[in-house]
Amino acid sequence: MNLSEGYGVLKCHAIAGQKELGSDTPHYQVHVKDDQFSYRLAINVRSSQKPFDLLYFIDDNFEHFITDKLDQLDFGFKKLEDSDRQPGKIALDYIRGNLFKVNQMKPLPFNVPGENNDLNELIDSYFQRAIETQAVVYAFGEPWGPENKSDKVFGFQPGRGVHNLHMNQGNSGSFARENGVYQDGALLIHYPSALSSGDHWVAVFFAFQSQSFHTDDRTGNPIDKIVGSEPVQPGTPAVKAQVKIIAALVNPRGEDSGKESVTLINSSPGKIELNGWAIADKLKRKQPLDGFSIEPGGVITVPLSPENIQLSNDGGILSILDSEGTKVDGVSYTKEDVKEQGWTLVFSN
Repeated sequence: MNLSEGYGVLKCHAIAGQKELGSDTPHYQVHVKDDQFSYRLAINVRSSQKPFDLLYFIDDNFEHFITDKLDQLDFGFKKLEDSDRQPGKIALDYIRGNLFKVNQMKPLPFNVPGENNDLNELIDSYFQRAIETQAVVYAFGEPWGPENKSDKVFGFQPGRGVHNLHMNQGNSGSFARENGVYQDGALLIHYPSALSSGDHWVAVFFAFQSQSFHTDDRTGNPIDKIVGSEPVQPGTPAVKAQVKIIAALVNPRGEDSGKESVTLINSSPGKIELNGWAIADKLKRKQPLDGFSIEPGGVITVPLSPENIQLSNDGGILSILDSEGTKVDGVSYTKEDVKEQGWTLVFSN
């Protein structure tokens, strides 16, 4: 069904932040402005159904090829049409976009006595710093408004904003109507170089514990499967991913065609046959792995055929898919990572 009011990204500056503590479905509220209008960002900090605590992950040094594209956007809300919600574009997808390792997400309560120990306070710390430094905020989600009334939190007119700033796929029950691919919400903050930490990006991702991290490539509906790349539920033993991408030669010396390669490791104690498996790039072109296998603890380097796949020197992603098309592991790289010819890029896991 997708998000009913569409999907897009708002490029803006933060003006004020406000915590909500008393509601059944509280949000951290942010007043933001573009070059002309005020908006409100409504950020979920608690689920309306059990388990109540949201999953989150914050990358304090976010590096991904989409940041170059975001820099080029004008201030204001950009609606992302179906043509924008495709592999290699700026629309976000937690599962397919290799923005981060989703098994790094952890649950955090929204309101806990004390300081700096709950989700409200964590979000607030990043927005207060964004306000102080006039950082540029990119809010991905579903828009509302403009309304014929004042905003209910900050009072500006007309009321408008962005919500569903979390993963928007893998839902079941009544929320399944909002499922879709390449329409996930998130907050990306570009802090200026005036900071002691220098010019850098921070990415903030949210999801509900009830959501699935394997979904249908067309509908975004949940697929019930565990391969070790998912967040670990509290009290549940972790499943270890068996095959991982550990390196790639993206920019070989001379002509790239036919010289690129990807290196895989089998971290399990058993031999793994890769018939039916594939490596996919940022445009979801696939290199079949039929005929390959990896011994226990073994490493193989797969040469990439230019007829199937060719890696971009402008930044991209790599995923390994099992015989059912489920992503087992994924990595990303930037233009800066592969600017020098002949170097093999090593990925940290």
